[in-house]
Amino acid sequence: MKRGFCGLVLLATLFSGAAAADQPMTREQVGQLLGGTQKIVSSNGVDEARAVTIGGIQQWITVRGRDRRNPILLVLHGGPAAPDLANRYLFEGPWTDYFTVVEWDQRGAGKTYGLNDPKAVAATLSRERMTQDAEELVDYLRKTYGKEKIFVMGHSWGSVLGLGLAQRHPEWLYAYVGVGQVIDTREGEKIGYDFALQAAKADHNGEAVRELEAIAPYPEADGALPLAKIGVQRKWSVHYGGLAHGRDNYGYWANAQTLSPDYSQADLDAIAKGSAVTLPALLPELAKIDFNDLRKLDCPIVMFAGRYDYTTPSSPVETWYLRLKAPAKRFVWFENSAHMIAAEEPGRMLVHLVQDVLPLAEPGRKHLR
Repeated sequence: MKRGFCGLVLLATLFSGAAAADQPMTREQVGQLLGGTQKIVSSNGVDEARAVTIGGIQQWITVRGRDRRNPILLVLHGGPAAPDLANRYLFEGPWTDYFTVVEWDQRGAGKTYGLNDPKAVAATLSRERMTQDAEELVDYLRKTYGKEKIFVMGHSWGSVLGLGLAQRHPEWLYAYVGVGQVIDTREGEKIGYDFALQAAKADHNGEAVRELEAIAPYPEADGALPLAKIGVQRKWSVHYGGLAHGRDNYGYWANAQTLSPDYSQADLDAIAKGSAVTLPALLPELAKIDFNDLRKLDCPIVMFAGRYDYTTPSSPVETWYLRLKAPAKRFVWFENSAHMIAAEEPGRMLVHLVQDVLPLAEPGRKHLR
């Protein structure tokens, strides 16, 4: 009887939409359907999306979890200006069983780009200002949700902000999690360049070899990374799987954004607009990033590293990690991933978040309220 009743419900649902079945769905309709599957409905859950004042401007966050008692996990996206929010529907849902997940469109990125005057924001873009933004946001989350400590997870560019935050405020963090961690930009870029050139030669790809050899030395002798040269390096590194292992392009991720339940078309357009403003402004600082002299952290640290990551190569990260002293630390290799671990091995990432990260939240901690 129970199975029969479920079948009747399914038939009724199908027939209720039959009139429109022959009409193609718009991207907004698809997004609404996907959004419905992502909705948090548990009685003690939280599902909020809003702009908050951070660093003197409006910045967009979402806060989602099935149990408010779970620890907060703040995700610091990469790029610069490559927000995760547009793709979060692909991987974030299972995380919300264990964490209250906060996605943040950083200064100059995504929805935050659209909330502010781009010219005014462009003048404020710096590593220091954006690290301060992260500090302000963590303080806001702690006070608003009554948490003494939270988890912070930085991916790629976001790992620069995250590691800086761990240095400045270890007392705020259960742990810092680095994914595609940036440790030494110039060394990483050289490794990525050598990988692409060797792969092109092995592939007898004359076009790739010519283009890559034309930008040598890379980085330049003074360590500079001209934007045009980065474009060539990334073109061929991505082609040979240095961004997503086994894939020769980024289209699968960008295409998935177009169905996002969180982004309008204007928000999607803002991704490219924000990148065009943010990357040139931050590139001089980004090219000089070097954490090799950082030998001690006062909070636990977990590193997630893709074995085939040649966007922010993992070998300098492992070398740095082995020297680092911290209250607790763990290095996790993802053997079938390059740079996009959340997309490439989502199941294993969830397992390691639950097994290696979540236990670092101290049970019985008193909340601020």
